Amino acid sequence: MGHLTEILTRAQQRALASGLPYEGALMPDEAAEVLKLAPGSRLVDVRSRAELDLVGRIPEAAHAEWMSYPGWHANPHFLNQLKQSVDIEALTLFISRNGQRSHRAAEAAALAGYRSCYNVLEGFEGEINPASGHRGELNGWKARGLPWTQK
Repeated sequence: MGHLTEILTRAQQRALASGLPYEGALMPDEAAEVLKLAPGSRLVDVRSRAELDLVGRIPEAAHAEWMSYPGWHANPHFLNQLKQSVDIEALTLFISRNGQRSHRAAEAAALAGYRSCYNVLEGFEGEINPASGHRGELNGWKARGLPWTQK
């Protein structure tokens, strides 16, 4: 069994164990590896434009806001934006601040016909560190030292 298959199998087992309505749940380092190993796979960042601008972004990630700031209103154009930037047959990974919005985005995409939807657990910033009250210190894409930029 190849490395990519092993990663996806673990992600699928997590989804099955948690009763998730989409293909799988990846840890951030696994997601980064999938993006390297699976040509045509796409990472979709569902954070708001403000979060991308102020907190940082992942190079080459597609962007389709799940909720818009200010006000945190649901983006009624999410699925249309997704379809414009990601092929419905692509292995599609969703990431948000902490994995919550991306969970809902992966669920919506799966219901819309995307068969290979994966949520990136922990998200970009991860959980809040109780000691400091800040995200981005304990876990998540950023804390794990994966590629990102502050542009």
